[in-house]
Amino acid sequence: MNYRPFGETSLEVSEVIFGAGAVGGMLINADDETRRGAIRMTLDGGINWIDTAASYGSGKSEEALGWLLDELPAANRPYVSTKTAFDLDAGDFAGQAEAAINASLLRLNTDSVELYQVHNRLAADPSNIPGALTPDDMLRKDGVADAMRSLVDRGLTRHIGFTCTGEAEAMHEVIRSGRFESAQIYYNLLNPSAGREMQPNWSAYDQQNIIGAAENNGVAVMVIRAFAAGIIATDTRTGREGGVVLNGDVASDEARMAAVLPLLSAEPGERSQVAVRYALRNTGVSGVVVGLAELEHLRLALGAAEMGPLPDDLLQKLDALADTNFGLG
Repeated sequence: MNYRPFGETSLEVSEVIFGAGAVGGMLINADDETRRGAIRMTLDGGINWIDTAASYGSGKSEEALGWLLDELPAANRPYVSTKTAFDLDAGDFAGQAEAAINASLLRLNTDSVELYQVHNRLAADPSNIPGALTPDDMLRKDGVADAMRSLVDRGLTRHIGFTCTGEAEAMHEVIRSGRFESAQIYYNLLNPSAGREMQPNWSAYDQQNIIGAAENNGVAVMVIRAFAAGIIATDTRTGREGGVVLNGDVASDEARMAAVLPLLSAEPGERSQVAVRYALRNTGVSGVVVGLAELEHLRLALGAAEMGPLPDDLLQKLDALADTNFGLG
């Protein structure tokens, strides 16, 4: 396992991060021995970070991590990050942040976490996206950033970050502010717009090279949805695909994947491994959060990290395909 700097913090994070979310759902749905096996394999494989959220399984993911990590010696425990969503109508961001992190720490059975993250989308106008926060909500005096920073001051988390989804202009404004140390960013080979400028014909969600902006501002990047909720990794559908990007739908991602598949025929390994290796191509990425439904998925992710970078010729072909909007007109 290789490790990368986590932005401008003193941390180094494994290239693969254990995603304890609902799409994979292992920590929420699996039996106890499978969950124990997953944690053992995680640590044995060199993964040093587990990412969860209060909303994953309505707290079940955090609760599982609480007792699973409590079974480990303190020296062997990985970093843990979790998240909360703020209610714009409720106001009192400081009070919301305090109540939410205390509830998460109770479920996690710990006094603090390494990283605490805002789990809302961002938009210039909150009416554009239900539940979204505006950059002003995030950055103004007594706004979300101030509320989150107060948790650092009290020792409840070492670092703060946010889930960087929503409207690109709003996301870039928060990145440029320097108020958050990390961002979770949607990035995969079906939608590389987070990591590069796209051609004028690009018809999908365009994040306008937000990873480059993060790198320029010293913000650590944790990639999410490297598999596009499974569409890259498998032809089997769970009903949990989609739901993260704007202007995104399963049918469009499937059409893009159909164009990609012929390019992967000569590449060893599984499709999921290509996806992880693709996300790691970007030097601005600290680690890739991999959602897991079964132990085999974890083995594949660890194997992908061992394979190293994708060949330059394949990356060039994938870039050229993206330049054509995957042939979708």
